[in-house]
Formats: sequence, C-alpha cells, structure tokens
Amino acid sequence: MTSLALTNIQTLVTNSSHHGTGVLGEINNCSLVIEDGVISQISPTIPQGVDQEIDCSGKTVIPGFVDSHSHLIFAGDRSAEFAARARGEKYSAAGIATTVSATRAASDEALSHNVEKLLNEAISLGTTTIEIKSGYGLTTHDEARCIDIATRFTDETTLLAAHVVPLEYRDDPDGYVELILNEMIPKTRAKWIDVFCDQGAFSGEQTRRILAAGKAAGLQARIHANQLSHSDAVAIAVEYDAASADHLGQSSEKDIEMLAASNTVATLLPGAEFSTQNHEKIGRMFLDAGVRVAIASDCNPGSSYTTSMSFCISAAVNLLGFTVEEALHAATAGGAAALRRTDIGHLAPGARADFAILDAPSYIHLAYRPGVNLVEQTWKNGKRARTWHK
Repeated sequence: MTSLALTNIQTLVTNSSHHGTGVLGEINNCSLVIEDGVISQISPTIPQGVDQEIDCSGKTVIPGFVDSHSHLIFAGDRSAEFAARARGEKYSAAGIATTVSATRAASDEALSHNVEKLLNEAISLGTTTIEIKSGYGLTTHDEARCIDIATRFTDETTLLAAHVVPLEYRDDPDGYVELILNEMIPKTRAKWIDVFCDQGAFSGEQTRRILAAGKAAGLQARIHANQLSHSDAVAIAVEYDAASADHLGQSSEKDIEMLAASNTVATLLPGAEFSTQNHEKIGRMFLDAGVRVAIASDCNPGSSYTTSMSFCISAAVNLLGFTVEEALHAATAGGAAALRRTDIGHLAPGARADFAILDAPSYIHLAYRPGVNLVEQTWKNGKRARTWHK
C-alpha cells in the first residue's frame, strides 16, 4: 500500500456537506490522506508515517474537473466561422459539415494526435475525467473509428452519429436514421448514445427512434436539447431517462420544471454561450428551480474551442448567473452526476483521488482571475498526471 498526504491545505473543497460547510463542503487548514489512489481520511492535523507528503500551505485543493460534454475527435479549423460571428453573423449547425469533411479525410494517427494534444491541455488545466463524443464522421466506418480512438483516452465515450444529417443524405434524412439504427448502433463500442435534437438536425420522432435503439443495445442516453430552437427534446430526455440534457438555452419554464422533477442533469455549456453570444443568465433559471446542474467545456472547433473548465467557471459566473460556489460544484460534482458517476467529483473518504492543487488561497480565484491557469498540479487515481492516462 502506498500513501500520500496533502498537508496544511488552506482551503479544501470536498463537495460533501457531511465533511465541510456550504455547497462545496469547504474545510480550512487540514490534511487529505490518500491510500492506493483512494481518499482515506481528512484530518485536522498532519498525519504521520505516510510515504509522500505535499505541503499545500496557501493553496486550495479541489476535486478534479469532470468535463461531461466534449467533441475532441475532429480535424480542420473553423476560426473563420468564429470571426464571422464576431462580425454579427448568427451561429447555426451548418458549419459542422466543414469539420465532417476534414475528419473523414484525416488519418487515425492525425485524429489521435489532436485528441492527445487537447487532453494534455485539459489535464494541465485540472480536468481528470472527460467524456468524448463522435459525430464528425457520419459514416459507419468513420463513426466506428472515432469511437475506437476515443476509447484509448476515456471510458466515457458517446456515439453522436446523430449530430447532423450528412450531405450525401440531405434528400433522405430518414435513410440516414436507418443507417444509424441498423449499422452504427449495433457495431459501436461506445458507452453512451446522444442525439442533436434541434432545428437543422434531428426531429423528435427521429430522436426517439435513435435513443430507443441505443438503449436496446445497452447504451445509456444523453441528448443535445434546445440549443438553437425550442422543441420537445427535454421531454424526450426525461422520457428516456437520459443522464443529461445539454445546451438548453431555448428551454421553457415547463422544460425546467420537468428537469427539476427528473433524474436528468441539465448540462450548461458556458463556452458555447460565450462564443455564440446567445444567452445571458440562463443558469439562474435552472438553479432557482432546483434542477441538478453541470457545466462542461463543449470543446469543439465550431462553437466552443476551449479545454479550460476554469474558463467555463468564470463564464458561468459572469454570463450565466452562477455564484462561484455553484459553478465549481457544477464543474465537478455536477459533471460526475451527468455521467452517473459516484466515485469522482468529490474528495470525501472512499472517493477516487482525482484532484487539482491551485496556487491560490481560495477557489474564488478561478473566477476572480479569468484566463489565468491556477492549477499547479493535477492528480488522477492518486498519481501525478503529466500526460493523459486512464
């Protein structure tokens, strides 16, 4: 058995009200003990006889960020699209076709290299668990190879073949749905099934068919909902017990009420709201209604090209109406709930030792100092993470 102690922690975020105060379960001036990659105790004193000790005087220790929504497997660049939005052009899903073309043409090696680069960015910024979607291949072969690549880096893989209808099926969208049902779902190695149920993507009827087929094949449901327009996507998410409904900017009061009464987490994506300049203060609507909320990076080349969860925390506070405490909780415990995980997102005894050490006396600095990487060290499974590993 190997043991590690973080000592003299100025601020420890446990996300457990049984161990500390407030929504974050905050404890000051304490030690955290880890044995064989698992949190074993929180102590007010410095423990003796551990194999390794890290002095965290003046520092904050938080659970590792849980990024429950990302699109990391892609090729190409859409910076010109971003510049067009800056000139006032409205975001739509049409730009996805550009990325699909580049991704299909890219080699497995090139796609893997891009994922590795982005994941190493993310881990240097404090992320310890990440979900990765397909969705830029949109052929049976390309969706399968994208999931195969994703499984090298994470256990949280999502088949998003229903991202948009590819150009070759634009006159036969139901034919593409049949391809998803009959070829892509039966062959996938993914854990999750996701559908972009929105204007310009998939209808409610198509979404139900795809989620039903995915669940019948043993996949768990997630959904892109109400990003560009309002639809019945939230009702479908609740109907199919989706772990998470994501985006949600065009949601109604009824949608929010349904989410509050369900097991489905509302995952808000501050980076996308920042980039597409869509909605202000939408977070308060969900929080005040008692909805379980997560925030995630939505890292993708079109609408949210960031791997920084601390940036998303700052954007959630300054744009979406979160308090700092609510935003940090959503980026850690909320993300874990959106992946239906209980072993991560908190730092209480029995949890996995996934954490970040901040070179700051308080977690408030994550929002107070936007654009600054305060993460001094990232640890996963009780080991220092310098490059991405499972």
